[in-house]
Amino acid sequence: MKEKIKQNREKISEDHVLLRLMTYLKHFRKSLGLAFIMLVIATVADVLGPIVMKIFIDNYLTPRKFPWQALTLLAALFIVLYAVSAIFHYLQALSFQKIALHVIQKMRVEVFSKVQHLGLTFFDRTPGGSLVSRITNDTEAIKDLYVSVLSTFISSGITMIGIFTGMFFLDGRLALICLVLMPFILILMWAYRKLSSKVYRVTRVKLSQLNAKLNESLQGMAMIQAMRQERRMREEFGKINNEHKKALMKSVRLNSLMLRSAVYSVYLLGLIMILSFFGIQSLGGVVQIGVLYAFVNYLDRFFDPINQIMQQLTFYQQAMVSAERVFGLLDEERTAPARQGTERPAVVNGRVEFRDVSFSYDSKTDVLKHISFVAEPGKTVALVGHTGSGKSSIINLLMRFYPVERGAVYIDGKPLKTFSDEELRRKLGLVLQDSFLFVGDVADNIRLSRRQVSDAEVKKAAEFVQADPFIEQLPRKYHEPVGERGATFSSGQRQLLSFARTMALNPKILVLDEATANVDTETEEAIQAALKKMREGRTTIAIAHRLSTVQDADQILVLHHGEIVERGTHQSLLKEKGLYFNMYQLQHGKEKPNESIVVRSSSDR
Repeated sequence: MKEKIKQNREKISEDHVLLRLMTYLKHFRKSLGLAFIMLVIATVADVLGPIVMKIFIDNYLTPRKFPWQALTLLAALFIVLYAVSAIFHYLQALSFQKIALHVIQKMRVEVFSKVQHLGLTFFDRTPGGSLVSRITNDTEAIKDLYVSVLSTFISSGITMIGIFTGMFFLDGRLALICLVLMPFILILMWAYRKLSSKVYRVTRVKLSQLNAKLNESLQGMAMIQAMRQERRMREEFGKINNEHKKALMKSVRLNSLMLRSAVYSVYLLGLIMILSFFGIQSLGGVVQIGVLYAFVNYLDRFFDPINQIMQQLTFYQQAMVSAERVFGLLDEERTAPARQGTERPAVVNGRVEFRDVSFSYDSKTDVLKHISFVAEPGKTVALVGHTGSGKSSIINLLMRFYPVERGAVYIDGKPLKTFSDEELRRKLGLVLQDSFLFVGDVADNIRLSRRQVSDAEVKKAAEFVQADPFIEQLPRKYHEPVGERGATFSSGQRQLLSFARTMALNPKILVLDEATANVDTETEEAIQAALKKMREGRTTIAIAHRLSTVQDADQILVLHHGEIVERGTHQSLLKEKGLYFNMYQLQHGKEKPNESIVVRSSSDR
């Protein structure tokens, strides 16, 4: 009973997927209608061809009558029918494929756009290679559905109807005998769909895992080579590749059995039935050779579309499995947090306030616990603490990468959730520890396609963060090509470009995630001078691992296991001789840290 319910659900799901795929065709009704008309014309020409030959054989060849006018007319008619069939088959195939390419182009843009708006909660749990597989391999499989499968199904269906019409026109009894073959064909198609769907689902999953492993290997190639992990990665990749091969071999065996052998067996059964019918008929009278020729010809033509349908069922099942995966991505609900309410507040002063904020990535373990603090306009608040203390989580919530579910975050007295994405991204400038550069040139990476940022402003931003000197030394200066992830630039140069990119927007709030961590000492001194200028008139929230970089902060928050355990200025925290004092001593290699320190929440003091 449970198995039956499961099968019904799978059928409903597959029907729903197919219906959804068909909705993409609604914008091409006129083109589809024209292609359908051309297909009908080509099919009619195909069906009439054997009838013309039947007339020639029975009316002229058998009685040995050869009037040249009638034969010339029949020959001309046969040639015209052949030409019409060839021309309209070409035109309808071209039309169907043009429609298919437009549809798949639209679908790929939809999937890519959806990915751009998914939240980080989704990317935290989804391998990048798996997403690449869905956007490329799976949409390519769906393209085959539109390009060849649907057109083949429609063409073959119309052809089969036309052939049966021709059969009934020639001999109704023989046509009814041929109809006996239909149940065998339908059972064969049903069995193939049932068996192949499971095989192709496994194949797609393994292909996705292959892409994920490949993506991970390419992204971490430096670490793989440094740690001599080539053999391990090769073995892991080989294992997944072998599982993918096994799934493909099951598909090959299934296709070999069901597509050719089984279909050919049904064809032989039909041929035996036709020849037996004419053989029995010949015992009691004269057999019309033209009718025999036409029926054998029709039988060949009847099984040609069946073979095409069976072969296309392979691509159909692949497309249905791929469509399930693509629609699963399109229906993904873990989108990035969006603006709520009808208000459209603006970031004017840049006052940031966290009120009793608690947060968990997995809804089980809190990484932030009752966080409360205020960053006044023009002031700098530094977040310090050991790894895993919750510093980056505070930044993620402020940037609205994750939703605030307990407590609230305010900017200028307005809830963070009421601000539009455009307003937040314009007024909050973020500099990460690992700066990311895009393929393009230096100016493109500073501007990031923001049209309001002119060339003069790009140069001004670079000068402001002292990136201009090294840019001017490049062969093509601001038009110097940037490779993938900026691999041709040093970490310090990438960070300087990241600084310039942020300052090009002149943000009200500056968010720094250990912005000088990957910069050499000489470059750090230049950046520290730039940072001092950048912080003037802006609210700055900075994560720092090196306490020396935040000694002049207006307020330092010390985090431990997701709680603020100390807060104050550099000097006041040193006087307390708490966790901050202990960290400072460790970093500067002075006297042995105070091991008797008891970490307390700031609310306890």
